[in-house]
Amino acid sequence: MRVEPYGVDSIVHVIKRGARGMNIVQNDADRWRFVKSLYLLNDVYQDENWHRDTKDLPLFERPSNWPERMPVVSILGWTLMPNHFHLLLLETRKGGISKFMQRLGGSMSLYFNLKYKEQGSIFQGAYKSKTVNKDEYLRYLIAYIVVKNVFELFPGGLLNAVRQFDTAWKWAGGYPFSSFQAMVLKRPSPLIDHKQLSVLGLLRKDFKAEAKNMLIGHIKSRPEFTPLILEKW
Repeated sequence: MRVEPYGVDSIVHVIKRGARGMNIVQNDADRWRFVKSLYLLNDVYQDENWHRDTKDLPLFERPSNWPERMPVVSILGWTLMPNHFHLLLLETRKGGISKFMQRLGGSMSLYFNLKYKEQGSIFQGAYKSKTVNKDEYLRYLIAYIVVKNVFELFPGGLLNAVRQFDTAWKWAGGYPFSSFQAMVLKRPSPLIDHKQLSVLGLLRKDFKAEAKNMLIGHIKSRPEFTPLILEKW
């Protein structure tokens, strides 16, 4: 397990990957459940029957008999890929990230196994994490998580997306399983801590240009950032 020590107010990049490279989502129903999980499992209050009790409710609505929502982490950025996901988290309560990741991984495995008649964890061990301690690293990671990963899904892959950057940028705005829409298009999202994004200076007018420079630079190799991304480029 590769999890660095961190505490309240730490900003942490987290990645969790499917076992043996397996897909952790099979279709849009699985993807939307992941989105719902990011919201409903990020709460001090937990109901083991949360999925049953919310299945007929709108995406971000909680049952009226639940207490007021109190998130255990702030989500700054996220992207769901077919066989893994990335989160950029701010620890707001002691142990919040560990608790949230345990809930999320356990819930996803239980759901997947029941639906697809599998057994065991669907993930490749525990989550990996890296604490972000420099503004430069933070700006790099937010672009990496919400742009680079979505661009990998663009027809023809990442290199084609970089070659057709403006087209890929517009295409990425239609991908709902990432915080790209909240970050770039400024669409309100109950998943994202918009206030913290502003405080941290991440809602930048030059974000598009910065993201493009990051991708071009990384393709040319930027070894100083390699430990931040927690995966092979």
